[in-house]
Amino acid sequence: MGIAETHHRVRKGRNVTHLSRSCDDIFNQLVQGGISPNDLYNTVCKQEVEIVLTAHPTQINRRTLQYKHIRIAHLLEYNDRPDLGHEDREMLIEDLMREITSIWQTDELRRHKPTPVDEARAGLNIVEQSLWKAIPHYLRRVSNALKKHTGKPLPLTCTPIKFGSWMGGDRDGNPNVTAKVTRDVSLLSRWMAIDLYIREVDSLRFELSMNQCNDRLSRLAHEILEKGVGCLAETSSEDLHESRNQPLSRSQFKLHGQQAPSLPTQLPARADLPACTDYNDGGSQYPKLEFPRTDYMPLSRQDGQGSSSSEISSKDSSENLRKLLANGSVSNSNGSQSAVTPRCSFSSGQLLAQRKLFAESQIGRSSFHKLLEPSSSLRPGIAPYRIVLGDVKEKLMKTRRRLELLLEDLPCEYDPWDYYETTDQLLEPLLQCYESLQSCGAGILADGRLADLIRRVVTFGMVLMKLDLRQESGRHAETLDAITRYLDMGTYSEWDEEKKLEFLTKELKGKRPLVPPTIEVAPDVKEVLDTFRVAAELGSDSLGAYVISMASNASDVLAVELLQKDARLAVSGELGRPCPGGTLRVVPLFETVKDLRGAGSVIRKLLSIDWYREHIIKNHNGHQEVMVGYSDSGKDAGRFTAAWELYKAQGDVVAACNEFGIKVTLFHGRGGSIGRGGGPTYLAIQSQPPGSVMGTLRSTEQGEMVQAKFGLPQTAIRQLEIYTTAVLLATLRPPQPPREQKWCNLMEEISKISCQNYRSTVYENPDFLAYFHEATPQAELGFLNIGSRPTRRKASTGIGHLRAIPWVFAWTQTRFVLPAWLGVGAGLKGVCEKGHTEDLKAMYKEWPFFQSTIDLIEMVLGKADFPIAKHYDEVLVSESRRELGAELRRELMMTEKYVLVVSGHEKLSENNRSLRRLIESRLPYLNPMNMLQVEVLRRLRCDDDNKQLRDALLITINGIAAGMRNTG
Repeated sequence: MGIAETHHRVRKGRNVTHLSRSCDDIFNQLVQGGISPNDLYNTVCKQEVEIVLTAHPTQINRRTLQYKHIRIAHLLEYNDRPDLGHEDREMLIEDLMREITSIWQTDELRRHKPTPVDEARAGLNIVEQSLWKAIPHYLRRVSNALKKHTGKPLPLTCTPIKFGSWMGGDRDGNPNVTAKVTRDVSLLSRWMAIDLYIREVDSLRFELSMNQCNDRLSRLAHEILEKGVGCLAETSSEDLHESRNQPLSRSQFKLHGQQAPSLPTQLPARADLPACTDYNDGGSQYPKLEFPRTDYMPLSRQDGQGSSSSEISSKDSSENLRKLLANGSVSNSNGSQSAVTPRCSFSSGQLLAQRKLFAESQIGRSSFHKLLEPSSSLRPGIAPYRIVLGDVKEKLMKTRRRLELLLEDLPCEYDPWDYYETTDQLLEPLLQCYESLQSCGAGILADGRLADLIRRVVTFGMVLMKLDLRQESGRHAETLDAITRYLDMGTYSEWDEEKKLEFLTKELKGKRPLVPPTIEVAPDVKEVLDTFRVAAELGSDSLGAYVISMASNASDVLAVELLQKDARLAVSGELGRPCPGGTLRVVPLFETVKDLRGAGSVIRKLLSIDWYREHIIKNHNGHQEVMVGYSDSGKDAGRFTAAWELYKAQGDVVAACNEFGIKVTLFHGRGGSIGRGGGPTYLAIQSQPPGSVMGTLRSTEQGEMVQAKFGLPQTAIRQLEIYTTAVLLATLRPPQPPREQKWCNLMEEISKISCQNYRSTVYENPDFLAYFHEATPQAELGFLNIGSRPTRRKASTGIGHLRAIPWVFAWTQTRFVLPAWLGVGAGLKGVCEKGHTEDLKAMYKEWPFFQSTIDLIEMVLGKADFPIAKHYDEVLVSESRRELGAELRRELMMTEKYVLVVSGHEKLSENNRSLRRLIESRLPYLNPMNMLQVEVLRRLRCDDDNKQLRDALLITINGIAAGMRNTG
C-alpha cells in the first residue's frame, strides 16, 4: 500500500508542469519578488547543506525486503507505459503476483542484531542504489533553473548538497562501535567510492572515442603513453608476476573476528528490476543494446595481444573480492551480474602461465616499438581521451587494491603517484578532458556522462560520505581523569569549570604531548584514546565532525580539542611528518532542556577564550558548528516545550556567534517521528529562527526516513530540491520573527503549563511506568534486532534512561502517539481560559514557527486513534491502572479541541487533505493488525517462552510500523 502511495505521488509530480517548491518555482518567486539574479546566483553557489544519514534503529524492514519493495515500485512504474500491449500487461500482473508471493513467503524478521558495519553497509547501499543516480539529475535541475533565471548555469565543481554519515562513528552509548570499526567503515566507504568511479570511467572510455583534442590533453596523453611503454620495458617478468594481485582467500581477512570483510556488496545488477523489464527498460519500446566489454587494451599495441598484465591482475582481484562479497556471485566492472563461472576457461595454473608468457613476449617488443614511434604527435587512429581515462582507471584500480590491503591489515607499499588520495587529484584529468571537449566543439558530449561524473566526484569526494564521530561528554572527562591521576595532578572531573578551562587552555597552547606513551588505562579509557588516534590517522579527508553528546560546558569542547591535538602529535611523531588532513571540527550537542537554555552562554564562554577563537578562524574558516537535539529534549519536557526551547537556544547561539564575528552552522538532530523533531523538511526549515539558516545547514536523516526519502532516485531528487529551496528561502527571505513581545510571553506560559503537565504525568505519577509497560509492547521491542545499540543508556528501568526511540516507537504502535501531544492541550487551554484565544489565532496566521508547531501536532493527532488505544487498555492494563489510561484519553480529546480552536480548522488535517485521505485509506489494514497485536500480547504475557507467539507479535509490529510510516 505504501509503495503504491509513493508511486502515485511521484507520478502526480511528473505530470505537473510547474512543480511547487522545485528550483524553477522558487528561483522564479525570488526573482519576481525583487532578489537580483546576481544575488540569487551567488547565494545558490555558496550554499552548503549536508544531509547526515544515521543508523538510528527505526528501519523495520530487512534489506532483502527493501529490495523486493523496490522491484514492486519498478513494476508499478512500468505499468504506466502507454505502449504496453495486452500480453505485456498480463505478464506484468503475473510478475507482480510473483513479487508479492515471494515477499509473503520470505521471513520478515531479522534473526540477528546487525553490527555497526552492517548498518554502515546499508547506508552505502542507499548511495549506490539511489543517490548515485539522483545527484547528477538533481544538479542538472539546479543548473537549468539557474540558467533560466540568472543567465548562468551552476559551475561544474559546485554542489549545494553533500552527505555525511554516523554509521560506524556514533559511539554514544553503543559499546559495539570501536576505533577499529570506525577505521574499517571509513575505508569501506572509500572502497565503495573508488569502485563506483571505476564503473563510471569504464563507461566513459567507451563513449569518448573521438580523436580531436586540445594541445594540453594531447601532451598529457603523450606523457601517459611514454610512461606506459617505459614502465613495461623496465619491468621483468618476475616483477610482473610478484606484483600481481593474488586471489584473496577468506582466511586472509582479519576483519571483525574471523569473518570475511564486510565490504559493501554491490547490488546485483537489475536486482531491483522485475523480469519483464529485462529487455525493455525505461520509456523506449526498442530492445536495449548491451554495450561490449570495456576492458580496453593499452593503445601502444592494438594487435590482438589481449589485455595488459595489470588489467588482468586487477580484474582478477576484483572478481575474487566480489565473489566473496556477493556470496558466490561475480559481477563484472560495469556492475552487471554474471554466473559464478569464470569469464575465461583457464585453470589458475594455466592463467599464471599465460600471464608470464604474455609479459615475457612484451618486454623486448615494447622497447623496440618505442624506438620506432615518432614522438612529436599522436599516431593517427588513437583516441587521446581513452588514453587519459585509461590512466585514470589504472590509478583507481591501484587505489582500490591499496584499500583492500589496508582493510586486511597487510603491508601496503605504494608510491603516492600510483594512486589517488584526494578529490582534486581525480578531478584534474577529468576537468582536462572536459575543457578539451568544450574547446573542440564537442560541448554537448562534455556536458553528458563526463559532466555527471565530475559532479559526482565533487559531491561524494573520495569517501562518498564523511563519517562523523560522536561520544558522550562524560567519557572524555573519565579519560582526562585517568591522565591527570597518572601524572599526579589530581582528578580532573572534581575541578570547577574555571580550573578545568585554565588547565585545558594551558595544555592546548603547549607544544608537547600530554599523554605519556607508557600510560596504562582501563579498557573504556583506552577505547576513547584509540578513537582519537584513528581520527588522527584518517584526518578530515575521511572524517567530518566530532560531536559531543550531553555537552553542557565550554570545558567539554576544549577537552576534545586537547585529546585530538595530543593524538595528532603522537601520530605525526611516529610518521615523521604531519598527519593527513586537518583537525576535525568539534561540535557540542545540546539536547536536554537545561543544556539548551545554557547553549548561548557556553558558546560565548568558548569564543571569549583567545586560543579557541583563533583556532576557529585559522583552522575552520571562522565557522562554529553547534548541534541541537530534538529527541531527548522532547522526552525530557514534552514536544511543545522542546520546540520552544530549541527555537530560543538557536537564536541565542546565533547571537553569541555574531557578537564575536564568527559564522555559525546549526546541525539539527531530528528523528523521523514528530515526537523526535520529525516532520516535513520544508516546514521544519521554514520555521527556524530568523538568521539561523544563513546558507548553511546540517540535518540528520534517520532509520526508515532514509529509505522513504532517498530509497528511489525519483523521490531522492525531489527531497534534495526541497532541501535546497527551503534553505535558499530561509537565507534570502528569513521567516518572520514574532510580531510583538507578548507572543513570546504567551509561548513561555504555554510551555510552562505544558511542561508541568507532561512531567507530572510521565515522571511524577508513580503508576505511569507500570502503565507504560502494560499498555504498550515496549518490553518486546528489544527482540526486533533492528539496531546495533542497546535500548537503554544505563541499566535502570526508569523512563529517564530509556532511549527516545523505543519511547516513541512503543506509543506509535498503540496509535496513542502520546509523546507528540501530551501537555500541549493543557498549555493551550490554560492560555485560552485567560482570554488569549484571539492572540493565539493571530500567532498561528502570522508566525511561521508557531504555525508549523501546531500543524505538526495536528498531523499527529490525525494519526492517533481513541478506540484502538482504549482497546489496548481494556485488554492489557490491570484494573487499578485503567483510570490513568482513561484520564490520558480525555486529555487527548481536550488537546484535539484546543488545537482546532487555534488553527481555526473544523476537523483535523483540514489543510492537508491528501494526508487525511492516506490515513483513512490505511485504516482497513491497520486496525485488524492492532486487534491482532493486542490478542498476541495478552497470550504472550501468560506464555512468554512461546517463540511462535513472539514471531507473530514482531510481525504485527512490522505491519503497524509500515502503516504509521514514521515509527520512531
